[in-house]
Amino acid sequence: MCHITDPKDRSLLDDWQRDFPVTERPFRVLAERLELDEGDVIDRLARMRAAGRITRVGATIAPGTVSASTLAAVSAPEERIEEVAAIIDAEPGVNHNYQRQDDWNLWFVATGPNREHVNDTLARISARTGLQVLDLRLVRPFNVDLGFRMSDRKQRVPGARKVDRSVMQPGDLDLLQALSSGLSLVPDPFAALARSLERDAAEVMDRIKVLHDAGIISRLGVIVRHRALGWSANAMVVWDMPAEQVDAAGPALAAHPGVTLCYERRPVEGVWPYRLYCMIHARSRPEAREVLAGAVALPELAGAKHRVLFSTRCFKQTGALIKPKEVAA
Repeated sequence: MCHITDPKDRSLLDDWQRDFPVTERPFRVLAERLELDEGDVIDRLARMRAAGRITRVGATIAPGTVSASTLAAVSAPEERIEEVAAIIDAEPGVNHNYQRQDDWNLWFVATGPNREHVNDTLARISARTGLQVLDLRLVRPFNVDLGFRMSDRKQRVPGARKVDRSVMQPGDLDLLQALSSGLSLVPDPFAALARSLERDAAEVMDRIKVLHDAGIISRLGVIVRHRALGWSANAMVVWDMPAEQVDAAGPALAAHPGVTLCYERRPVEGVWPYRLYCMIHARSRPEAREVLAGAVALPELAGAKHRVLFSTRCFKQTGALIKPKEVAA
């Protein structure tokens, strides 16, 4: 387990996973709060990124707002795990790929500018691996604003926000893709972003604020690698229940302490009956099972069978694909 012992590094991670300042010198704002130099803040973030503790300083985009995505899985023979994982990782639209303890052992998220792009990604993976691909499409999210605290202070997770897609303008997709990939760790990251897009910096910052206020950008800040920071016991728990039970069970599960993600997905008839999903990110398996025990006891989940899939390896973790990219050979 990796402990963040430096109090300034902990504050950087605790306080800036969301609400990153959209201003000309954002790292100076962080520096003033932490009583550090601007360059020191940038150096600390760069060092944590190089060490694999954070992936980027950037944005997460609300699922299904400006692009398409799905959770998918394959059942790879044990001797083919590495080979199949590499085939999945080679797809530019795949932004997460985890091995989990289950017969369906490789779980990944396929993203793209539209549903056709996602379908093509899944079809290529199936053709190249010779394996059936489960396509588990999102029905509705209950909590997708993931964040991790380095301290014992209670995590602040804002309530669900209504997304207003009507604010989208030409050029916003390029901006969102760049933010999803991450800002440059320089004193004026938004100006650097604007230059890369051949746009005006003030106009770019205005658009970021509009997209954030509209809920299209769900979170802007430091995106951490939770496994590298100590959350190594991560379980996806799936629940088999009638669709009508999800109405009450989803919000109750999302509000349960220790549940970090919660959403409803379409089952696959005859193969995968589960509708309700949640993630439990914990520092140990006993801690994760304690959270699960509390969730199982919720009256809204009474009678629902569940299945626990602990993660064992992370093969890929990047931002979502919003604009088309060339497929790897």
